[in-house]
Amino acid sequence: MFVPVVDKNNRPLMPTTPSRAKRWIKSGKATPFFRKGVFCVRLNTEPSNRNYQPIAIGVDPGSKREGFTVKSKSHTYLNVQTHAVDWVKDHIETRRNMRRARRFRKTPCRQNRQNRLVNKERLAPSTKARWQWKLRICKWLESMFGVTTFVVEDIKAKTRKNGRKWNSMFSPLEVGKEWFYSELRQITNLEIRSGNETYEMRQELGLKKSKNKLSNKFESHCVDSWVLANWYVGGHLIPDNTKLIEVIPLEFHRRQLHRLQHQSGGTRPRYGGTISAGFKRGSIVKHSKHGVCYVGGWQESPTKKEPNRKTISLHSLTTGKRLTQNANPNDCKFKSYGSWRIVTADKSA
Repeated sequence: MFVPVVDKNNRPLMPTTPSRAKRWIKSGKATPFFRKGVFCVRLNTEPSNRNYQPIAIGVDPGSKREGFTVKSKSHTYLNVQTHAVDWVKDHIETRRNMRRARRFRKTPCRQNRQNRLVNKERLAPSTKARWQWKLRICKWLESMFGVTTFVVEDIKAKTRKNGRKWNSMFSPLEVGKEWFYSELRQITNLEIRSGNETYEMRQELGLKKSKNKLSNKFESHCVDSWVLANWYVGGHLIPDNTKLIEVIPLEFHRRQLHRLQHQSGGTRPRYGGTISAGFKRGSIVKHSKHGVCYVGGWQESPTKKEPNRKTISLHSLTTGKRLTQNANPNDCKFKSYGSWRIVTADKSA
């Protein structure tokens, strides 16, 4: 894989090879850094030239997994497979049920507000979260590579012949994708290809797509995103780079006054939020014992000497497994903020 390069003002330049980036760092010409889990270099001097090749990002949307490919005519720079944000709908349903349950209690409460969203074009929370996640990945890739065009495979919902508003507003899928397209057009050029066109391009190149949509193989989703990017920039008849990284979003819970169900003793401890003992959740830290990991929740662990003592949970960056629940915040050194974790997928997996 190639190393993204930015200038002193963090504007993306053409990527370079790992060996050249290593020489730049050793000579002091460049400074290494990580951008949301991807290794990059920042030039400390003015680049020799600013000639840009057209770079396209192919996007293959999906309900569970999604593929993104950054490619120019000469090289395939990066393949990314992401996990879709699919938990918001369940959270919204739980919140709705708890709100309705509170209205049956014999306690003072306000009257229901009039529904102000009737017949208005809007994004449902679950749909908005899904398409915002795709947009975040696109902006993240665009910040590292000088992207010329986004090439997206169009997905369509079932429509009616005489639907009027039905076809344009009823389907969350149609509303969500149109919002996504409008946001991409504000960044750079956008090309849209249908699923049938993607299939035909894949057949012409003799490439096959895996039926196992949940695997981390290149053939699962990135093969389609690669075909879309290659359609725009050209240059290859077979993929020159099938290595990929897997991006898994972290699930954060909204702050609640207490848990929904009682625990032993009839207590309901507080739950949710995004701050854990001074650290923002998802932040990457370095612990003296557990190494580099990310921050989860926190709990009160009072002692005689420290009655207000708090401890935090630390999780593995590769598996997401909780490493400890009783880490002292003073033993953690902050590295960077994060809202997802990255796994380097095995090509033979």
